[in-house]
Amino acid sequence: MTISSGARAGAGDETRRRHRKNGDKALIGKDVRNDENPKNSTGLRTRRRRWTPYVFLLPALVLELVVHFGPMVSGLTMSAMKLTQYQLAHWWQAPFAGADNYKAVLDFDQPVGASLLNSFLVTLGFTVVVLAASWSMGLAAAVSLQRTRRGVGLLRTLFLIPYALPAFAAVITWRFLLQRDNGMLNHILVDQLGVLDDNAFFLIGSNSFWSQCVVAIWRLWPFAFLMIMAGLQSVPDEVYEASSLDGAGPWRQLREITLPMLAPVNQVLLLVMFLWTFKEFETPYVLFGGSTPEQARLLSVEIYQNSFVTWNFGLGSAMSVLLLLFLLLVTGIYLAVTRRRASLHEA
Repeated sequence: MTISSGARAGAGDETRRRHRKNGDKALIGKDVRNDENPKNSTGLRTRRRRWTPYVFLLPALVLELVVHFGPMVSGLTMSAMKLTQYQLAHWWQAPFAGADNYKAVLDFDQPVGASLLNSFLVTLGFTVVVLAASWSMGLAAAVSLQRTRRGVGLLRTLFLIPYALPAFAAVITWRFLLQRDNGMLNHILVDQLGVLDDNAFFLIGSNSFWSQCVVAIWRLWPFAFLMIMAGLQSVPDEVYEASSLDGAGPWRQLREITLPMLAPVNQVLLLVMFLWTFKEFETPYVLFGGSTPEQARLLSVEIYQNSFVTWNFGLGSAMSVLLLLFLLLVTGIYLAVTRRRASLHEA
């Protein structure tokens, strides 16, 4: 029997429709099977989200290890060596000294140890003066400019200029101002005001310590001002208004409202300022031109003198390690005390 072309075409169309129908069912079946077990895809997405931040942090972590911990390990290694300029090219082949460098710098009856002790005491006094003055000035300025009034924005900008200036440019300007023969300060005090009979030495002798403190305070207090001013933004104005209605004056508001609410900010601020000030190097080095007077010689300058002037890298590295250990000890004690005070306050 002969099948017509129309019948063959109809059979072909029916076959194609059947295949499409079966194919759609297969696809639907696959989707249903995938939807029936969504835990695999959800768990995979969760794991990806969990590890994504660490993947992005990995380059920064590697760079941090190379930049900071690499030199730290090298310094710790060199502190146990008799390393001078003669072994500098092959420092890893320098003679092993063990703890001799630490014994030398901690023997306060010898010149090296006595000089280190003097630098430590100078640094301690310098840190106390700079930290207290900078924080007090920052607090006073931030509280004074807390309320919005005309000219506040301009004053805030002017107060931040010392912090924004490069350290070298700022300190070298102060060095010109404090010079004995042609410095502006002596010109004003002697020639203009007649307060002094003769030009004073601000960069040598006992005056060098206070000159260094003034320059460091001038550079650091805007940072305290900025941090305290940012912390004051979280204090509601309604609290001050309510206390004013209760008869509280500015000093009582400062003591019972401002300082308690700024406690978290001040805890971090004081620690950061202490660490910065205790290891200050730029200010004395630029201000005194590398020949720092004994009355103003900080620990960082003492380490520099032993490492790059007398070329005794072993002693300089030992001093650096001791400075690091001291800062870690102070930081640990400070954090423990502040954490304990916070827990007692909450209780």
